[in-house]
Amino acid sequence: MGLFHFLNVKQGDCSIIQHPSGRVTMIDVNNASSAPEDVAAHFAAQERMVLAGTSGALVDQSQFPVNPIAYMRARGINSLFRFVVTHPDMDHMGGIKDLFEEFGPPNFWDTDIEEKKDGPFGYGHNRPDWTFYQRLHKGEGLFGTKRLVLNAGDTAQFWNQGPPYGSGDNLHILSPTRALTKHANETEDPNDGGYVILYVTPAGRILFCGDSHDETWAHLIANYSAWIRNVDLLIAPHHGRHSDRSFDFLKIVNPTMTFFGNAPTEHLAHANWRRRGLLVVSNKQANSMIVDTSGPLMKVFVTNGAYARSIDPNAQYSTVHGGWGAWTITPRRLAA
Repeated sequence: MGLFHFLNVKQGDCSIIQHPSGRVTMIDVNNASSAPEDVAAHFAAQERMVLAGTSGALVDQSQFPVNPIAYMRARGINSLFRFVVTHPDMDHMGGIKDLFEEFGPPNFWDTDIEEKKDGPFGYGHNRPDWTFYQRLHKGEGLFGTKRLVLNAGDTAQFWNQGPPYGSGDNLHILSPTRALTKHANETEDPNDGGYVILYVTPAGRILFCGDSHDETWAHLIANYSAWIRNVDLLIAPHHGRHSDRSFDFLKIVNPTMTFFGNAPTEHLAHANWRRRGLLVVSNKQANSMIVDTSGPLMKVFVTNGAYARSIDPNAQYSTVHGGWGAWTITPRRLAA
């Protein structure tokens, strides 16, 4: 069975893929900590807050962020085959030191972006994480980890070769290019030097965008239009923020569904999806999202029961995906 998890990790990103091969990939991380966490208590507090509301409005789920380490342990995920940092911004590697100490992934996908940090480290981010990343970036091989710097079109046995959904994990690198990395370093803006990855599953295609900006999208449309056209699930660039950018790429990508992260509502670009009739599910409403990709269609679950029931009063609770239960949602009802 293939599962994809898009976690509610404050104003940051964290995606986990449980591949049919049995390997596990994490793309970006935030809010990770080795501190013990009571998973049942976390969700009991969430439900109490929802039930205590009197206005009928859904509670902002950014108040209930997930610790990715506790989340994986609760679901019986005890190993991590690869960790990908799309680009070196702290909200994409918050807690990286604890993550590596807990799981020691043997493969680390990095970029050649040379971003410099000299503080301050706000929003819960800390200098030890940045220092630890710098050691990985220099190829020190901590925990036996192998650093890989990959570019558009690169291939290898374990990520995109072999029979479909078999020995290869169907991760296709669409960006960066060496030219985009050079541009990112020259402008000191890491967004257009980061990874964009297309994950092909039996149930459809998922496009991971990091914080990709206009230069990256020009490259994608020029070189990979057929790959990114009408994708099944888009992980919105820059968490779904406005970010002073063009949204013309949505004409090509035209996603069946898009996942947004957390940000103040006024900073999210909902209007650009809404005017095109595109469906959005956000961490702010749904908490974390889980997608069963084993096919033939994607099945979508959310960990905020109140949100699921607001869409469908008959939403079903499921524990089939491990110790962190979730509720079904149906895109048809979401569209209505």
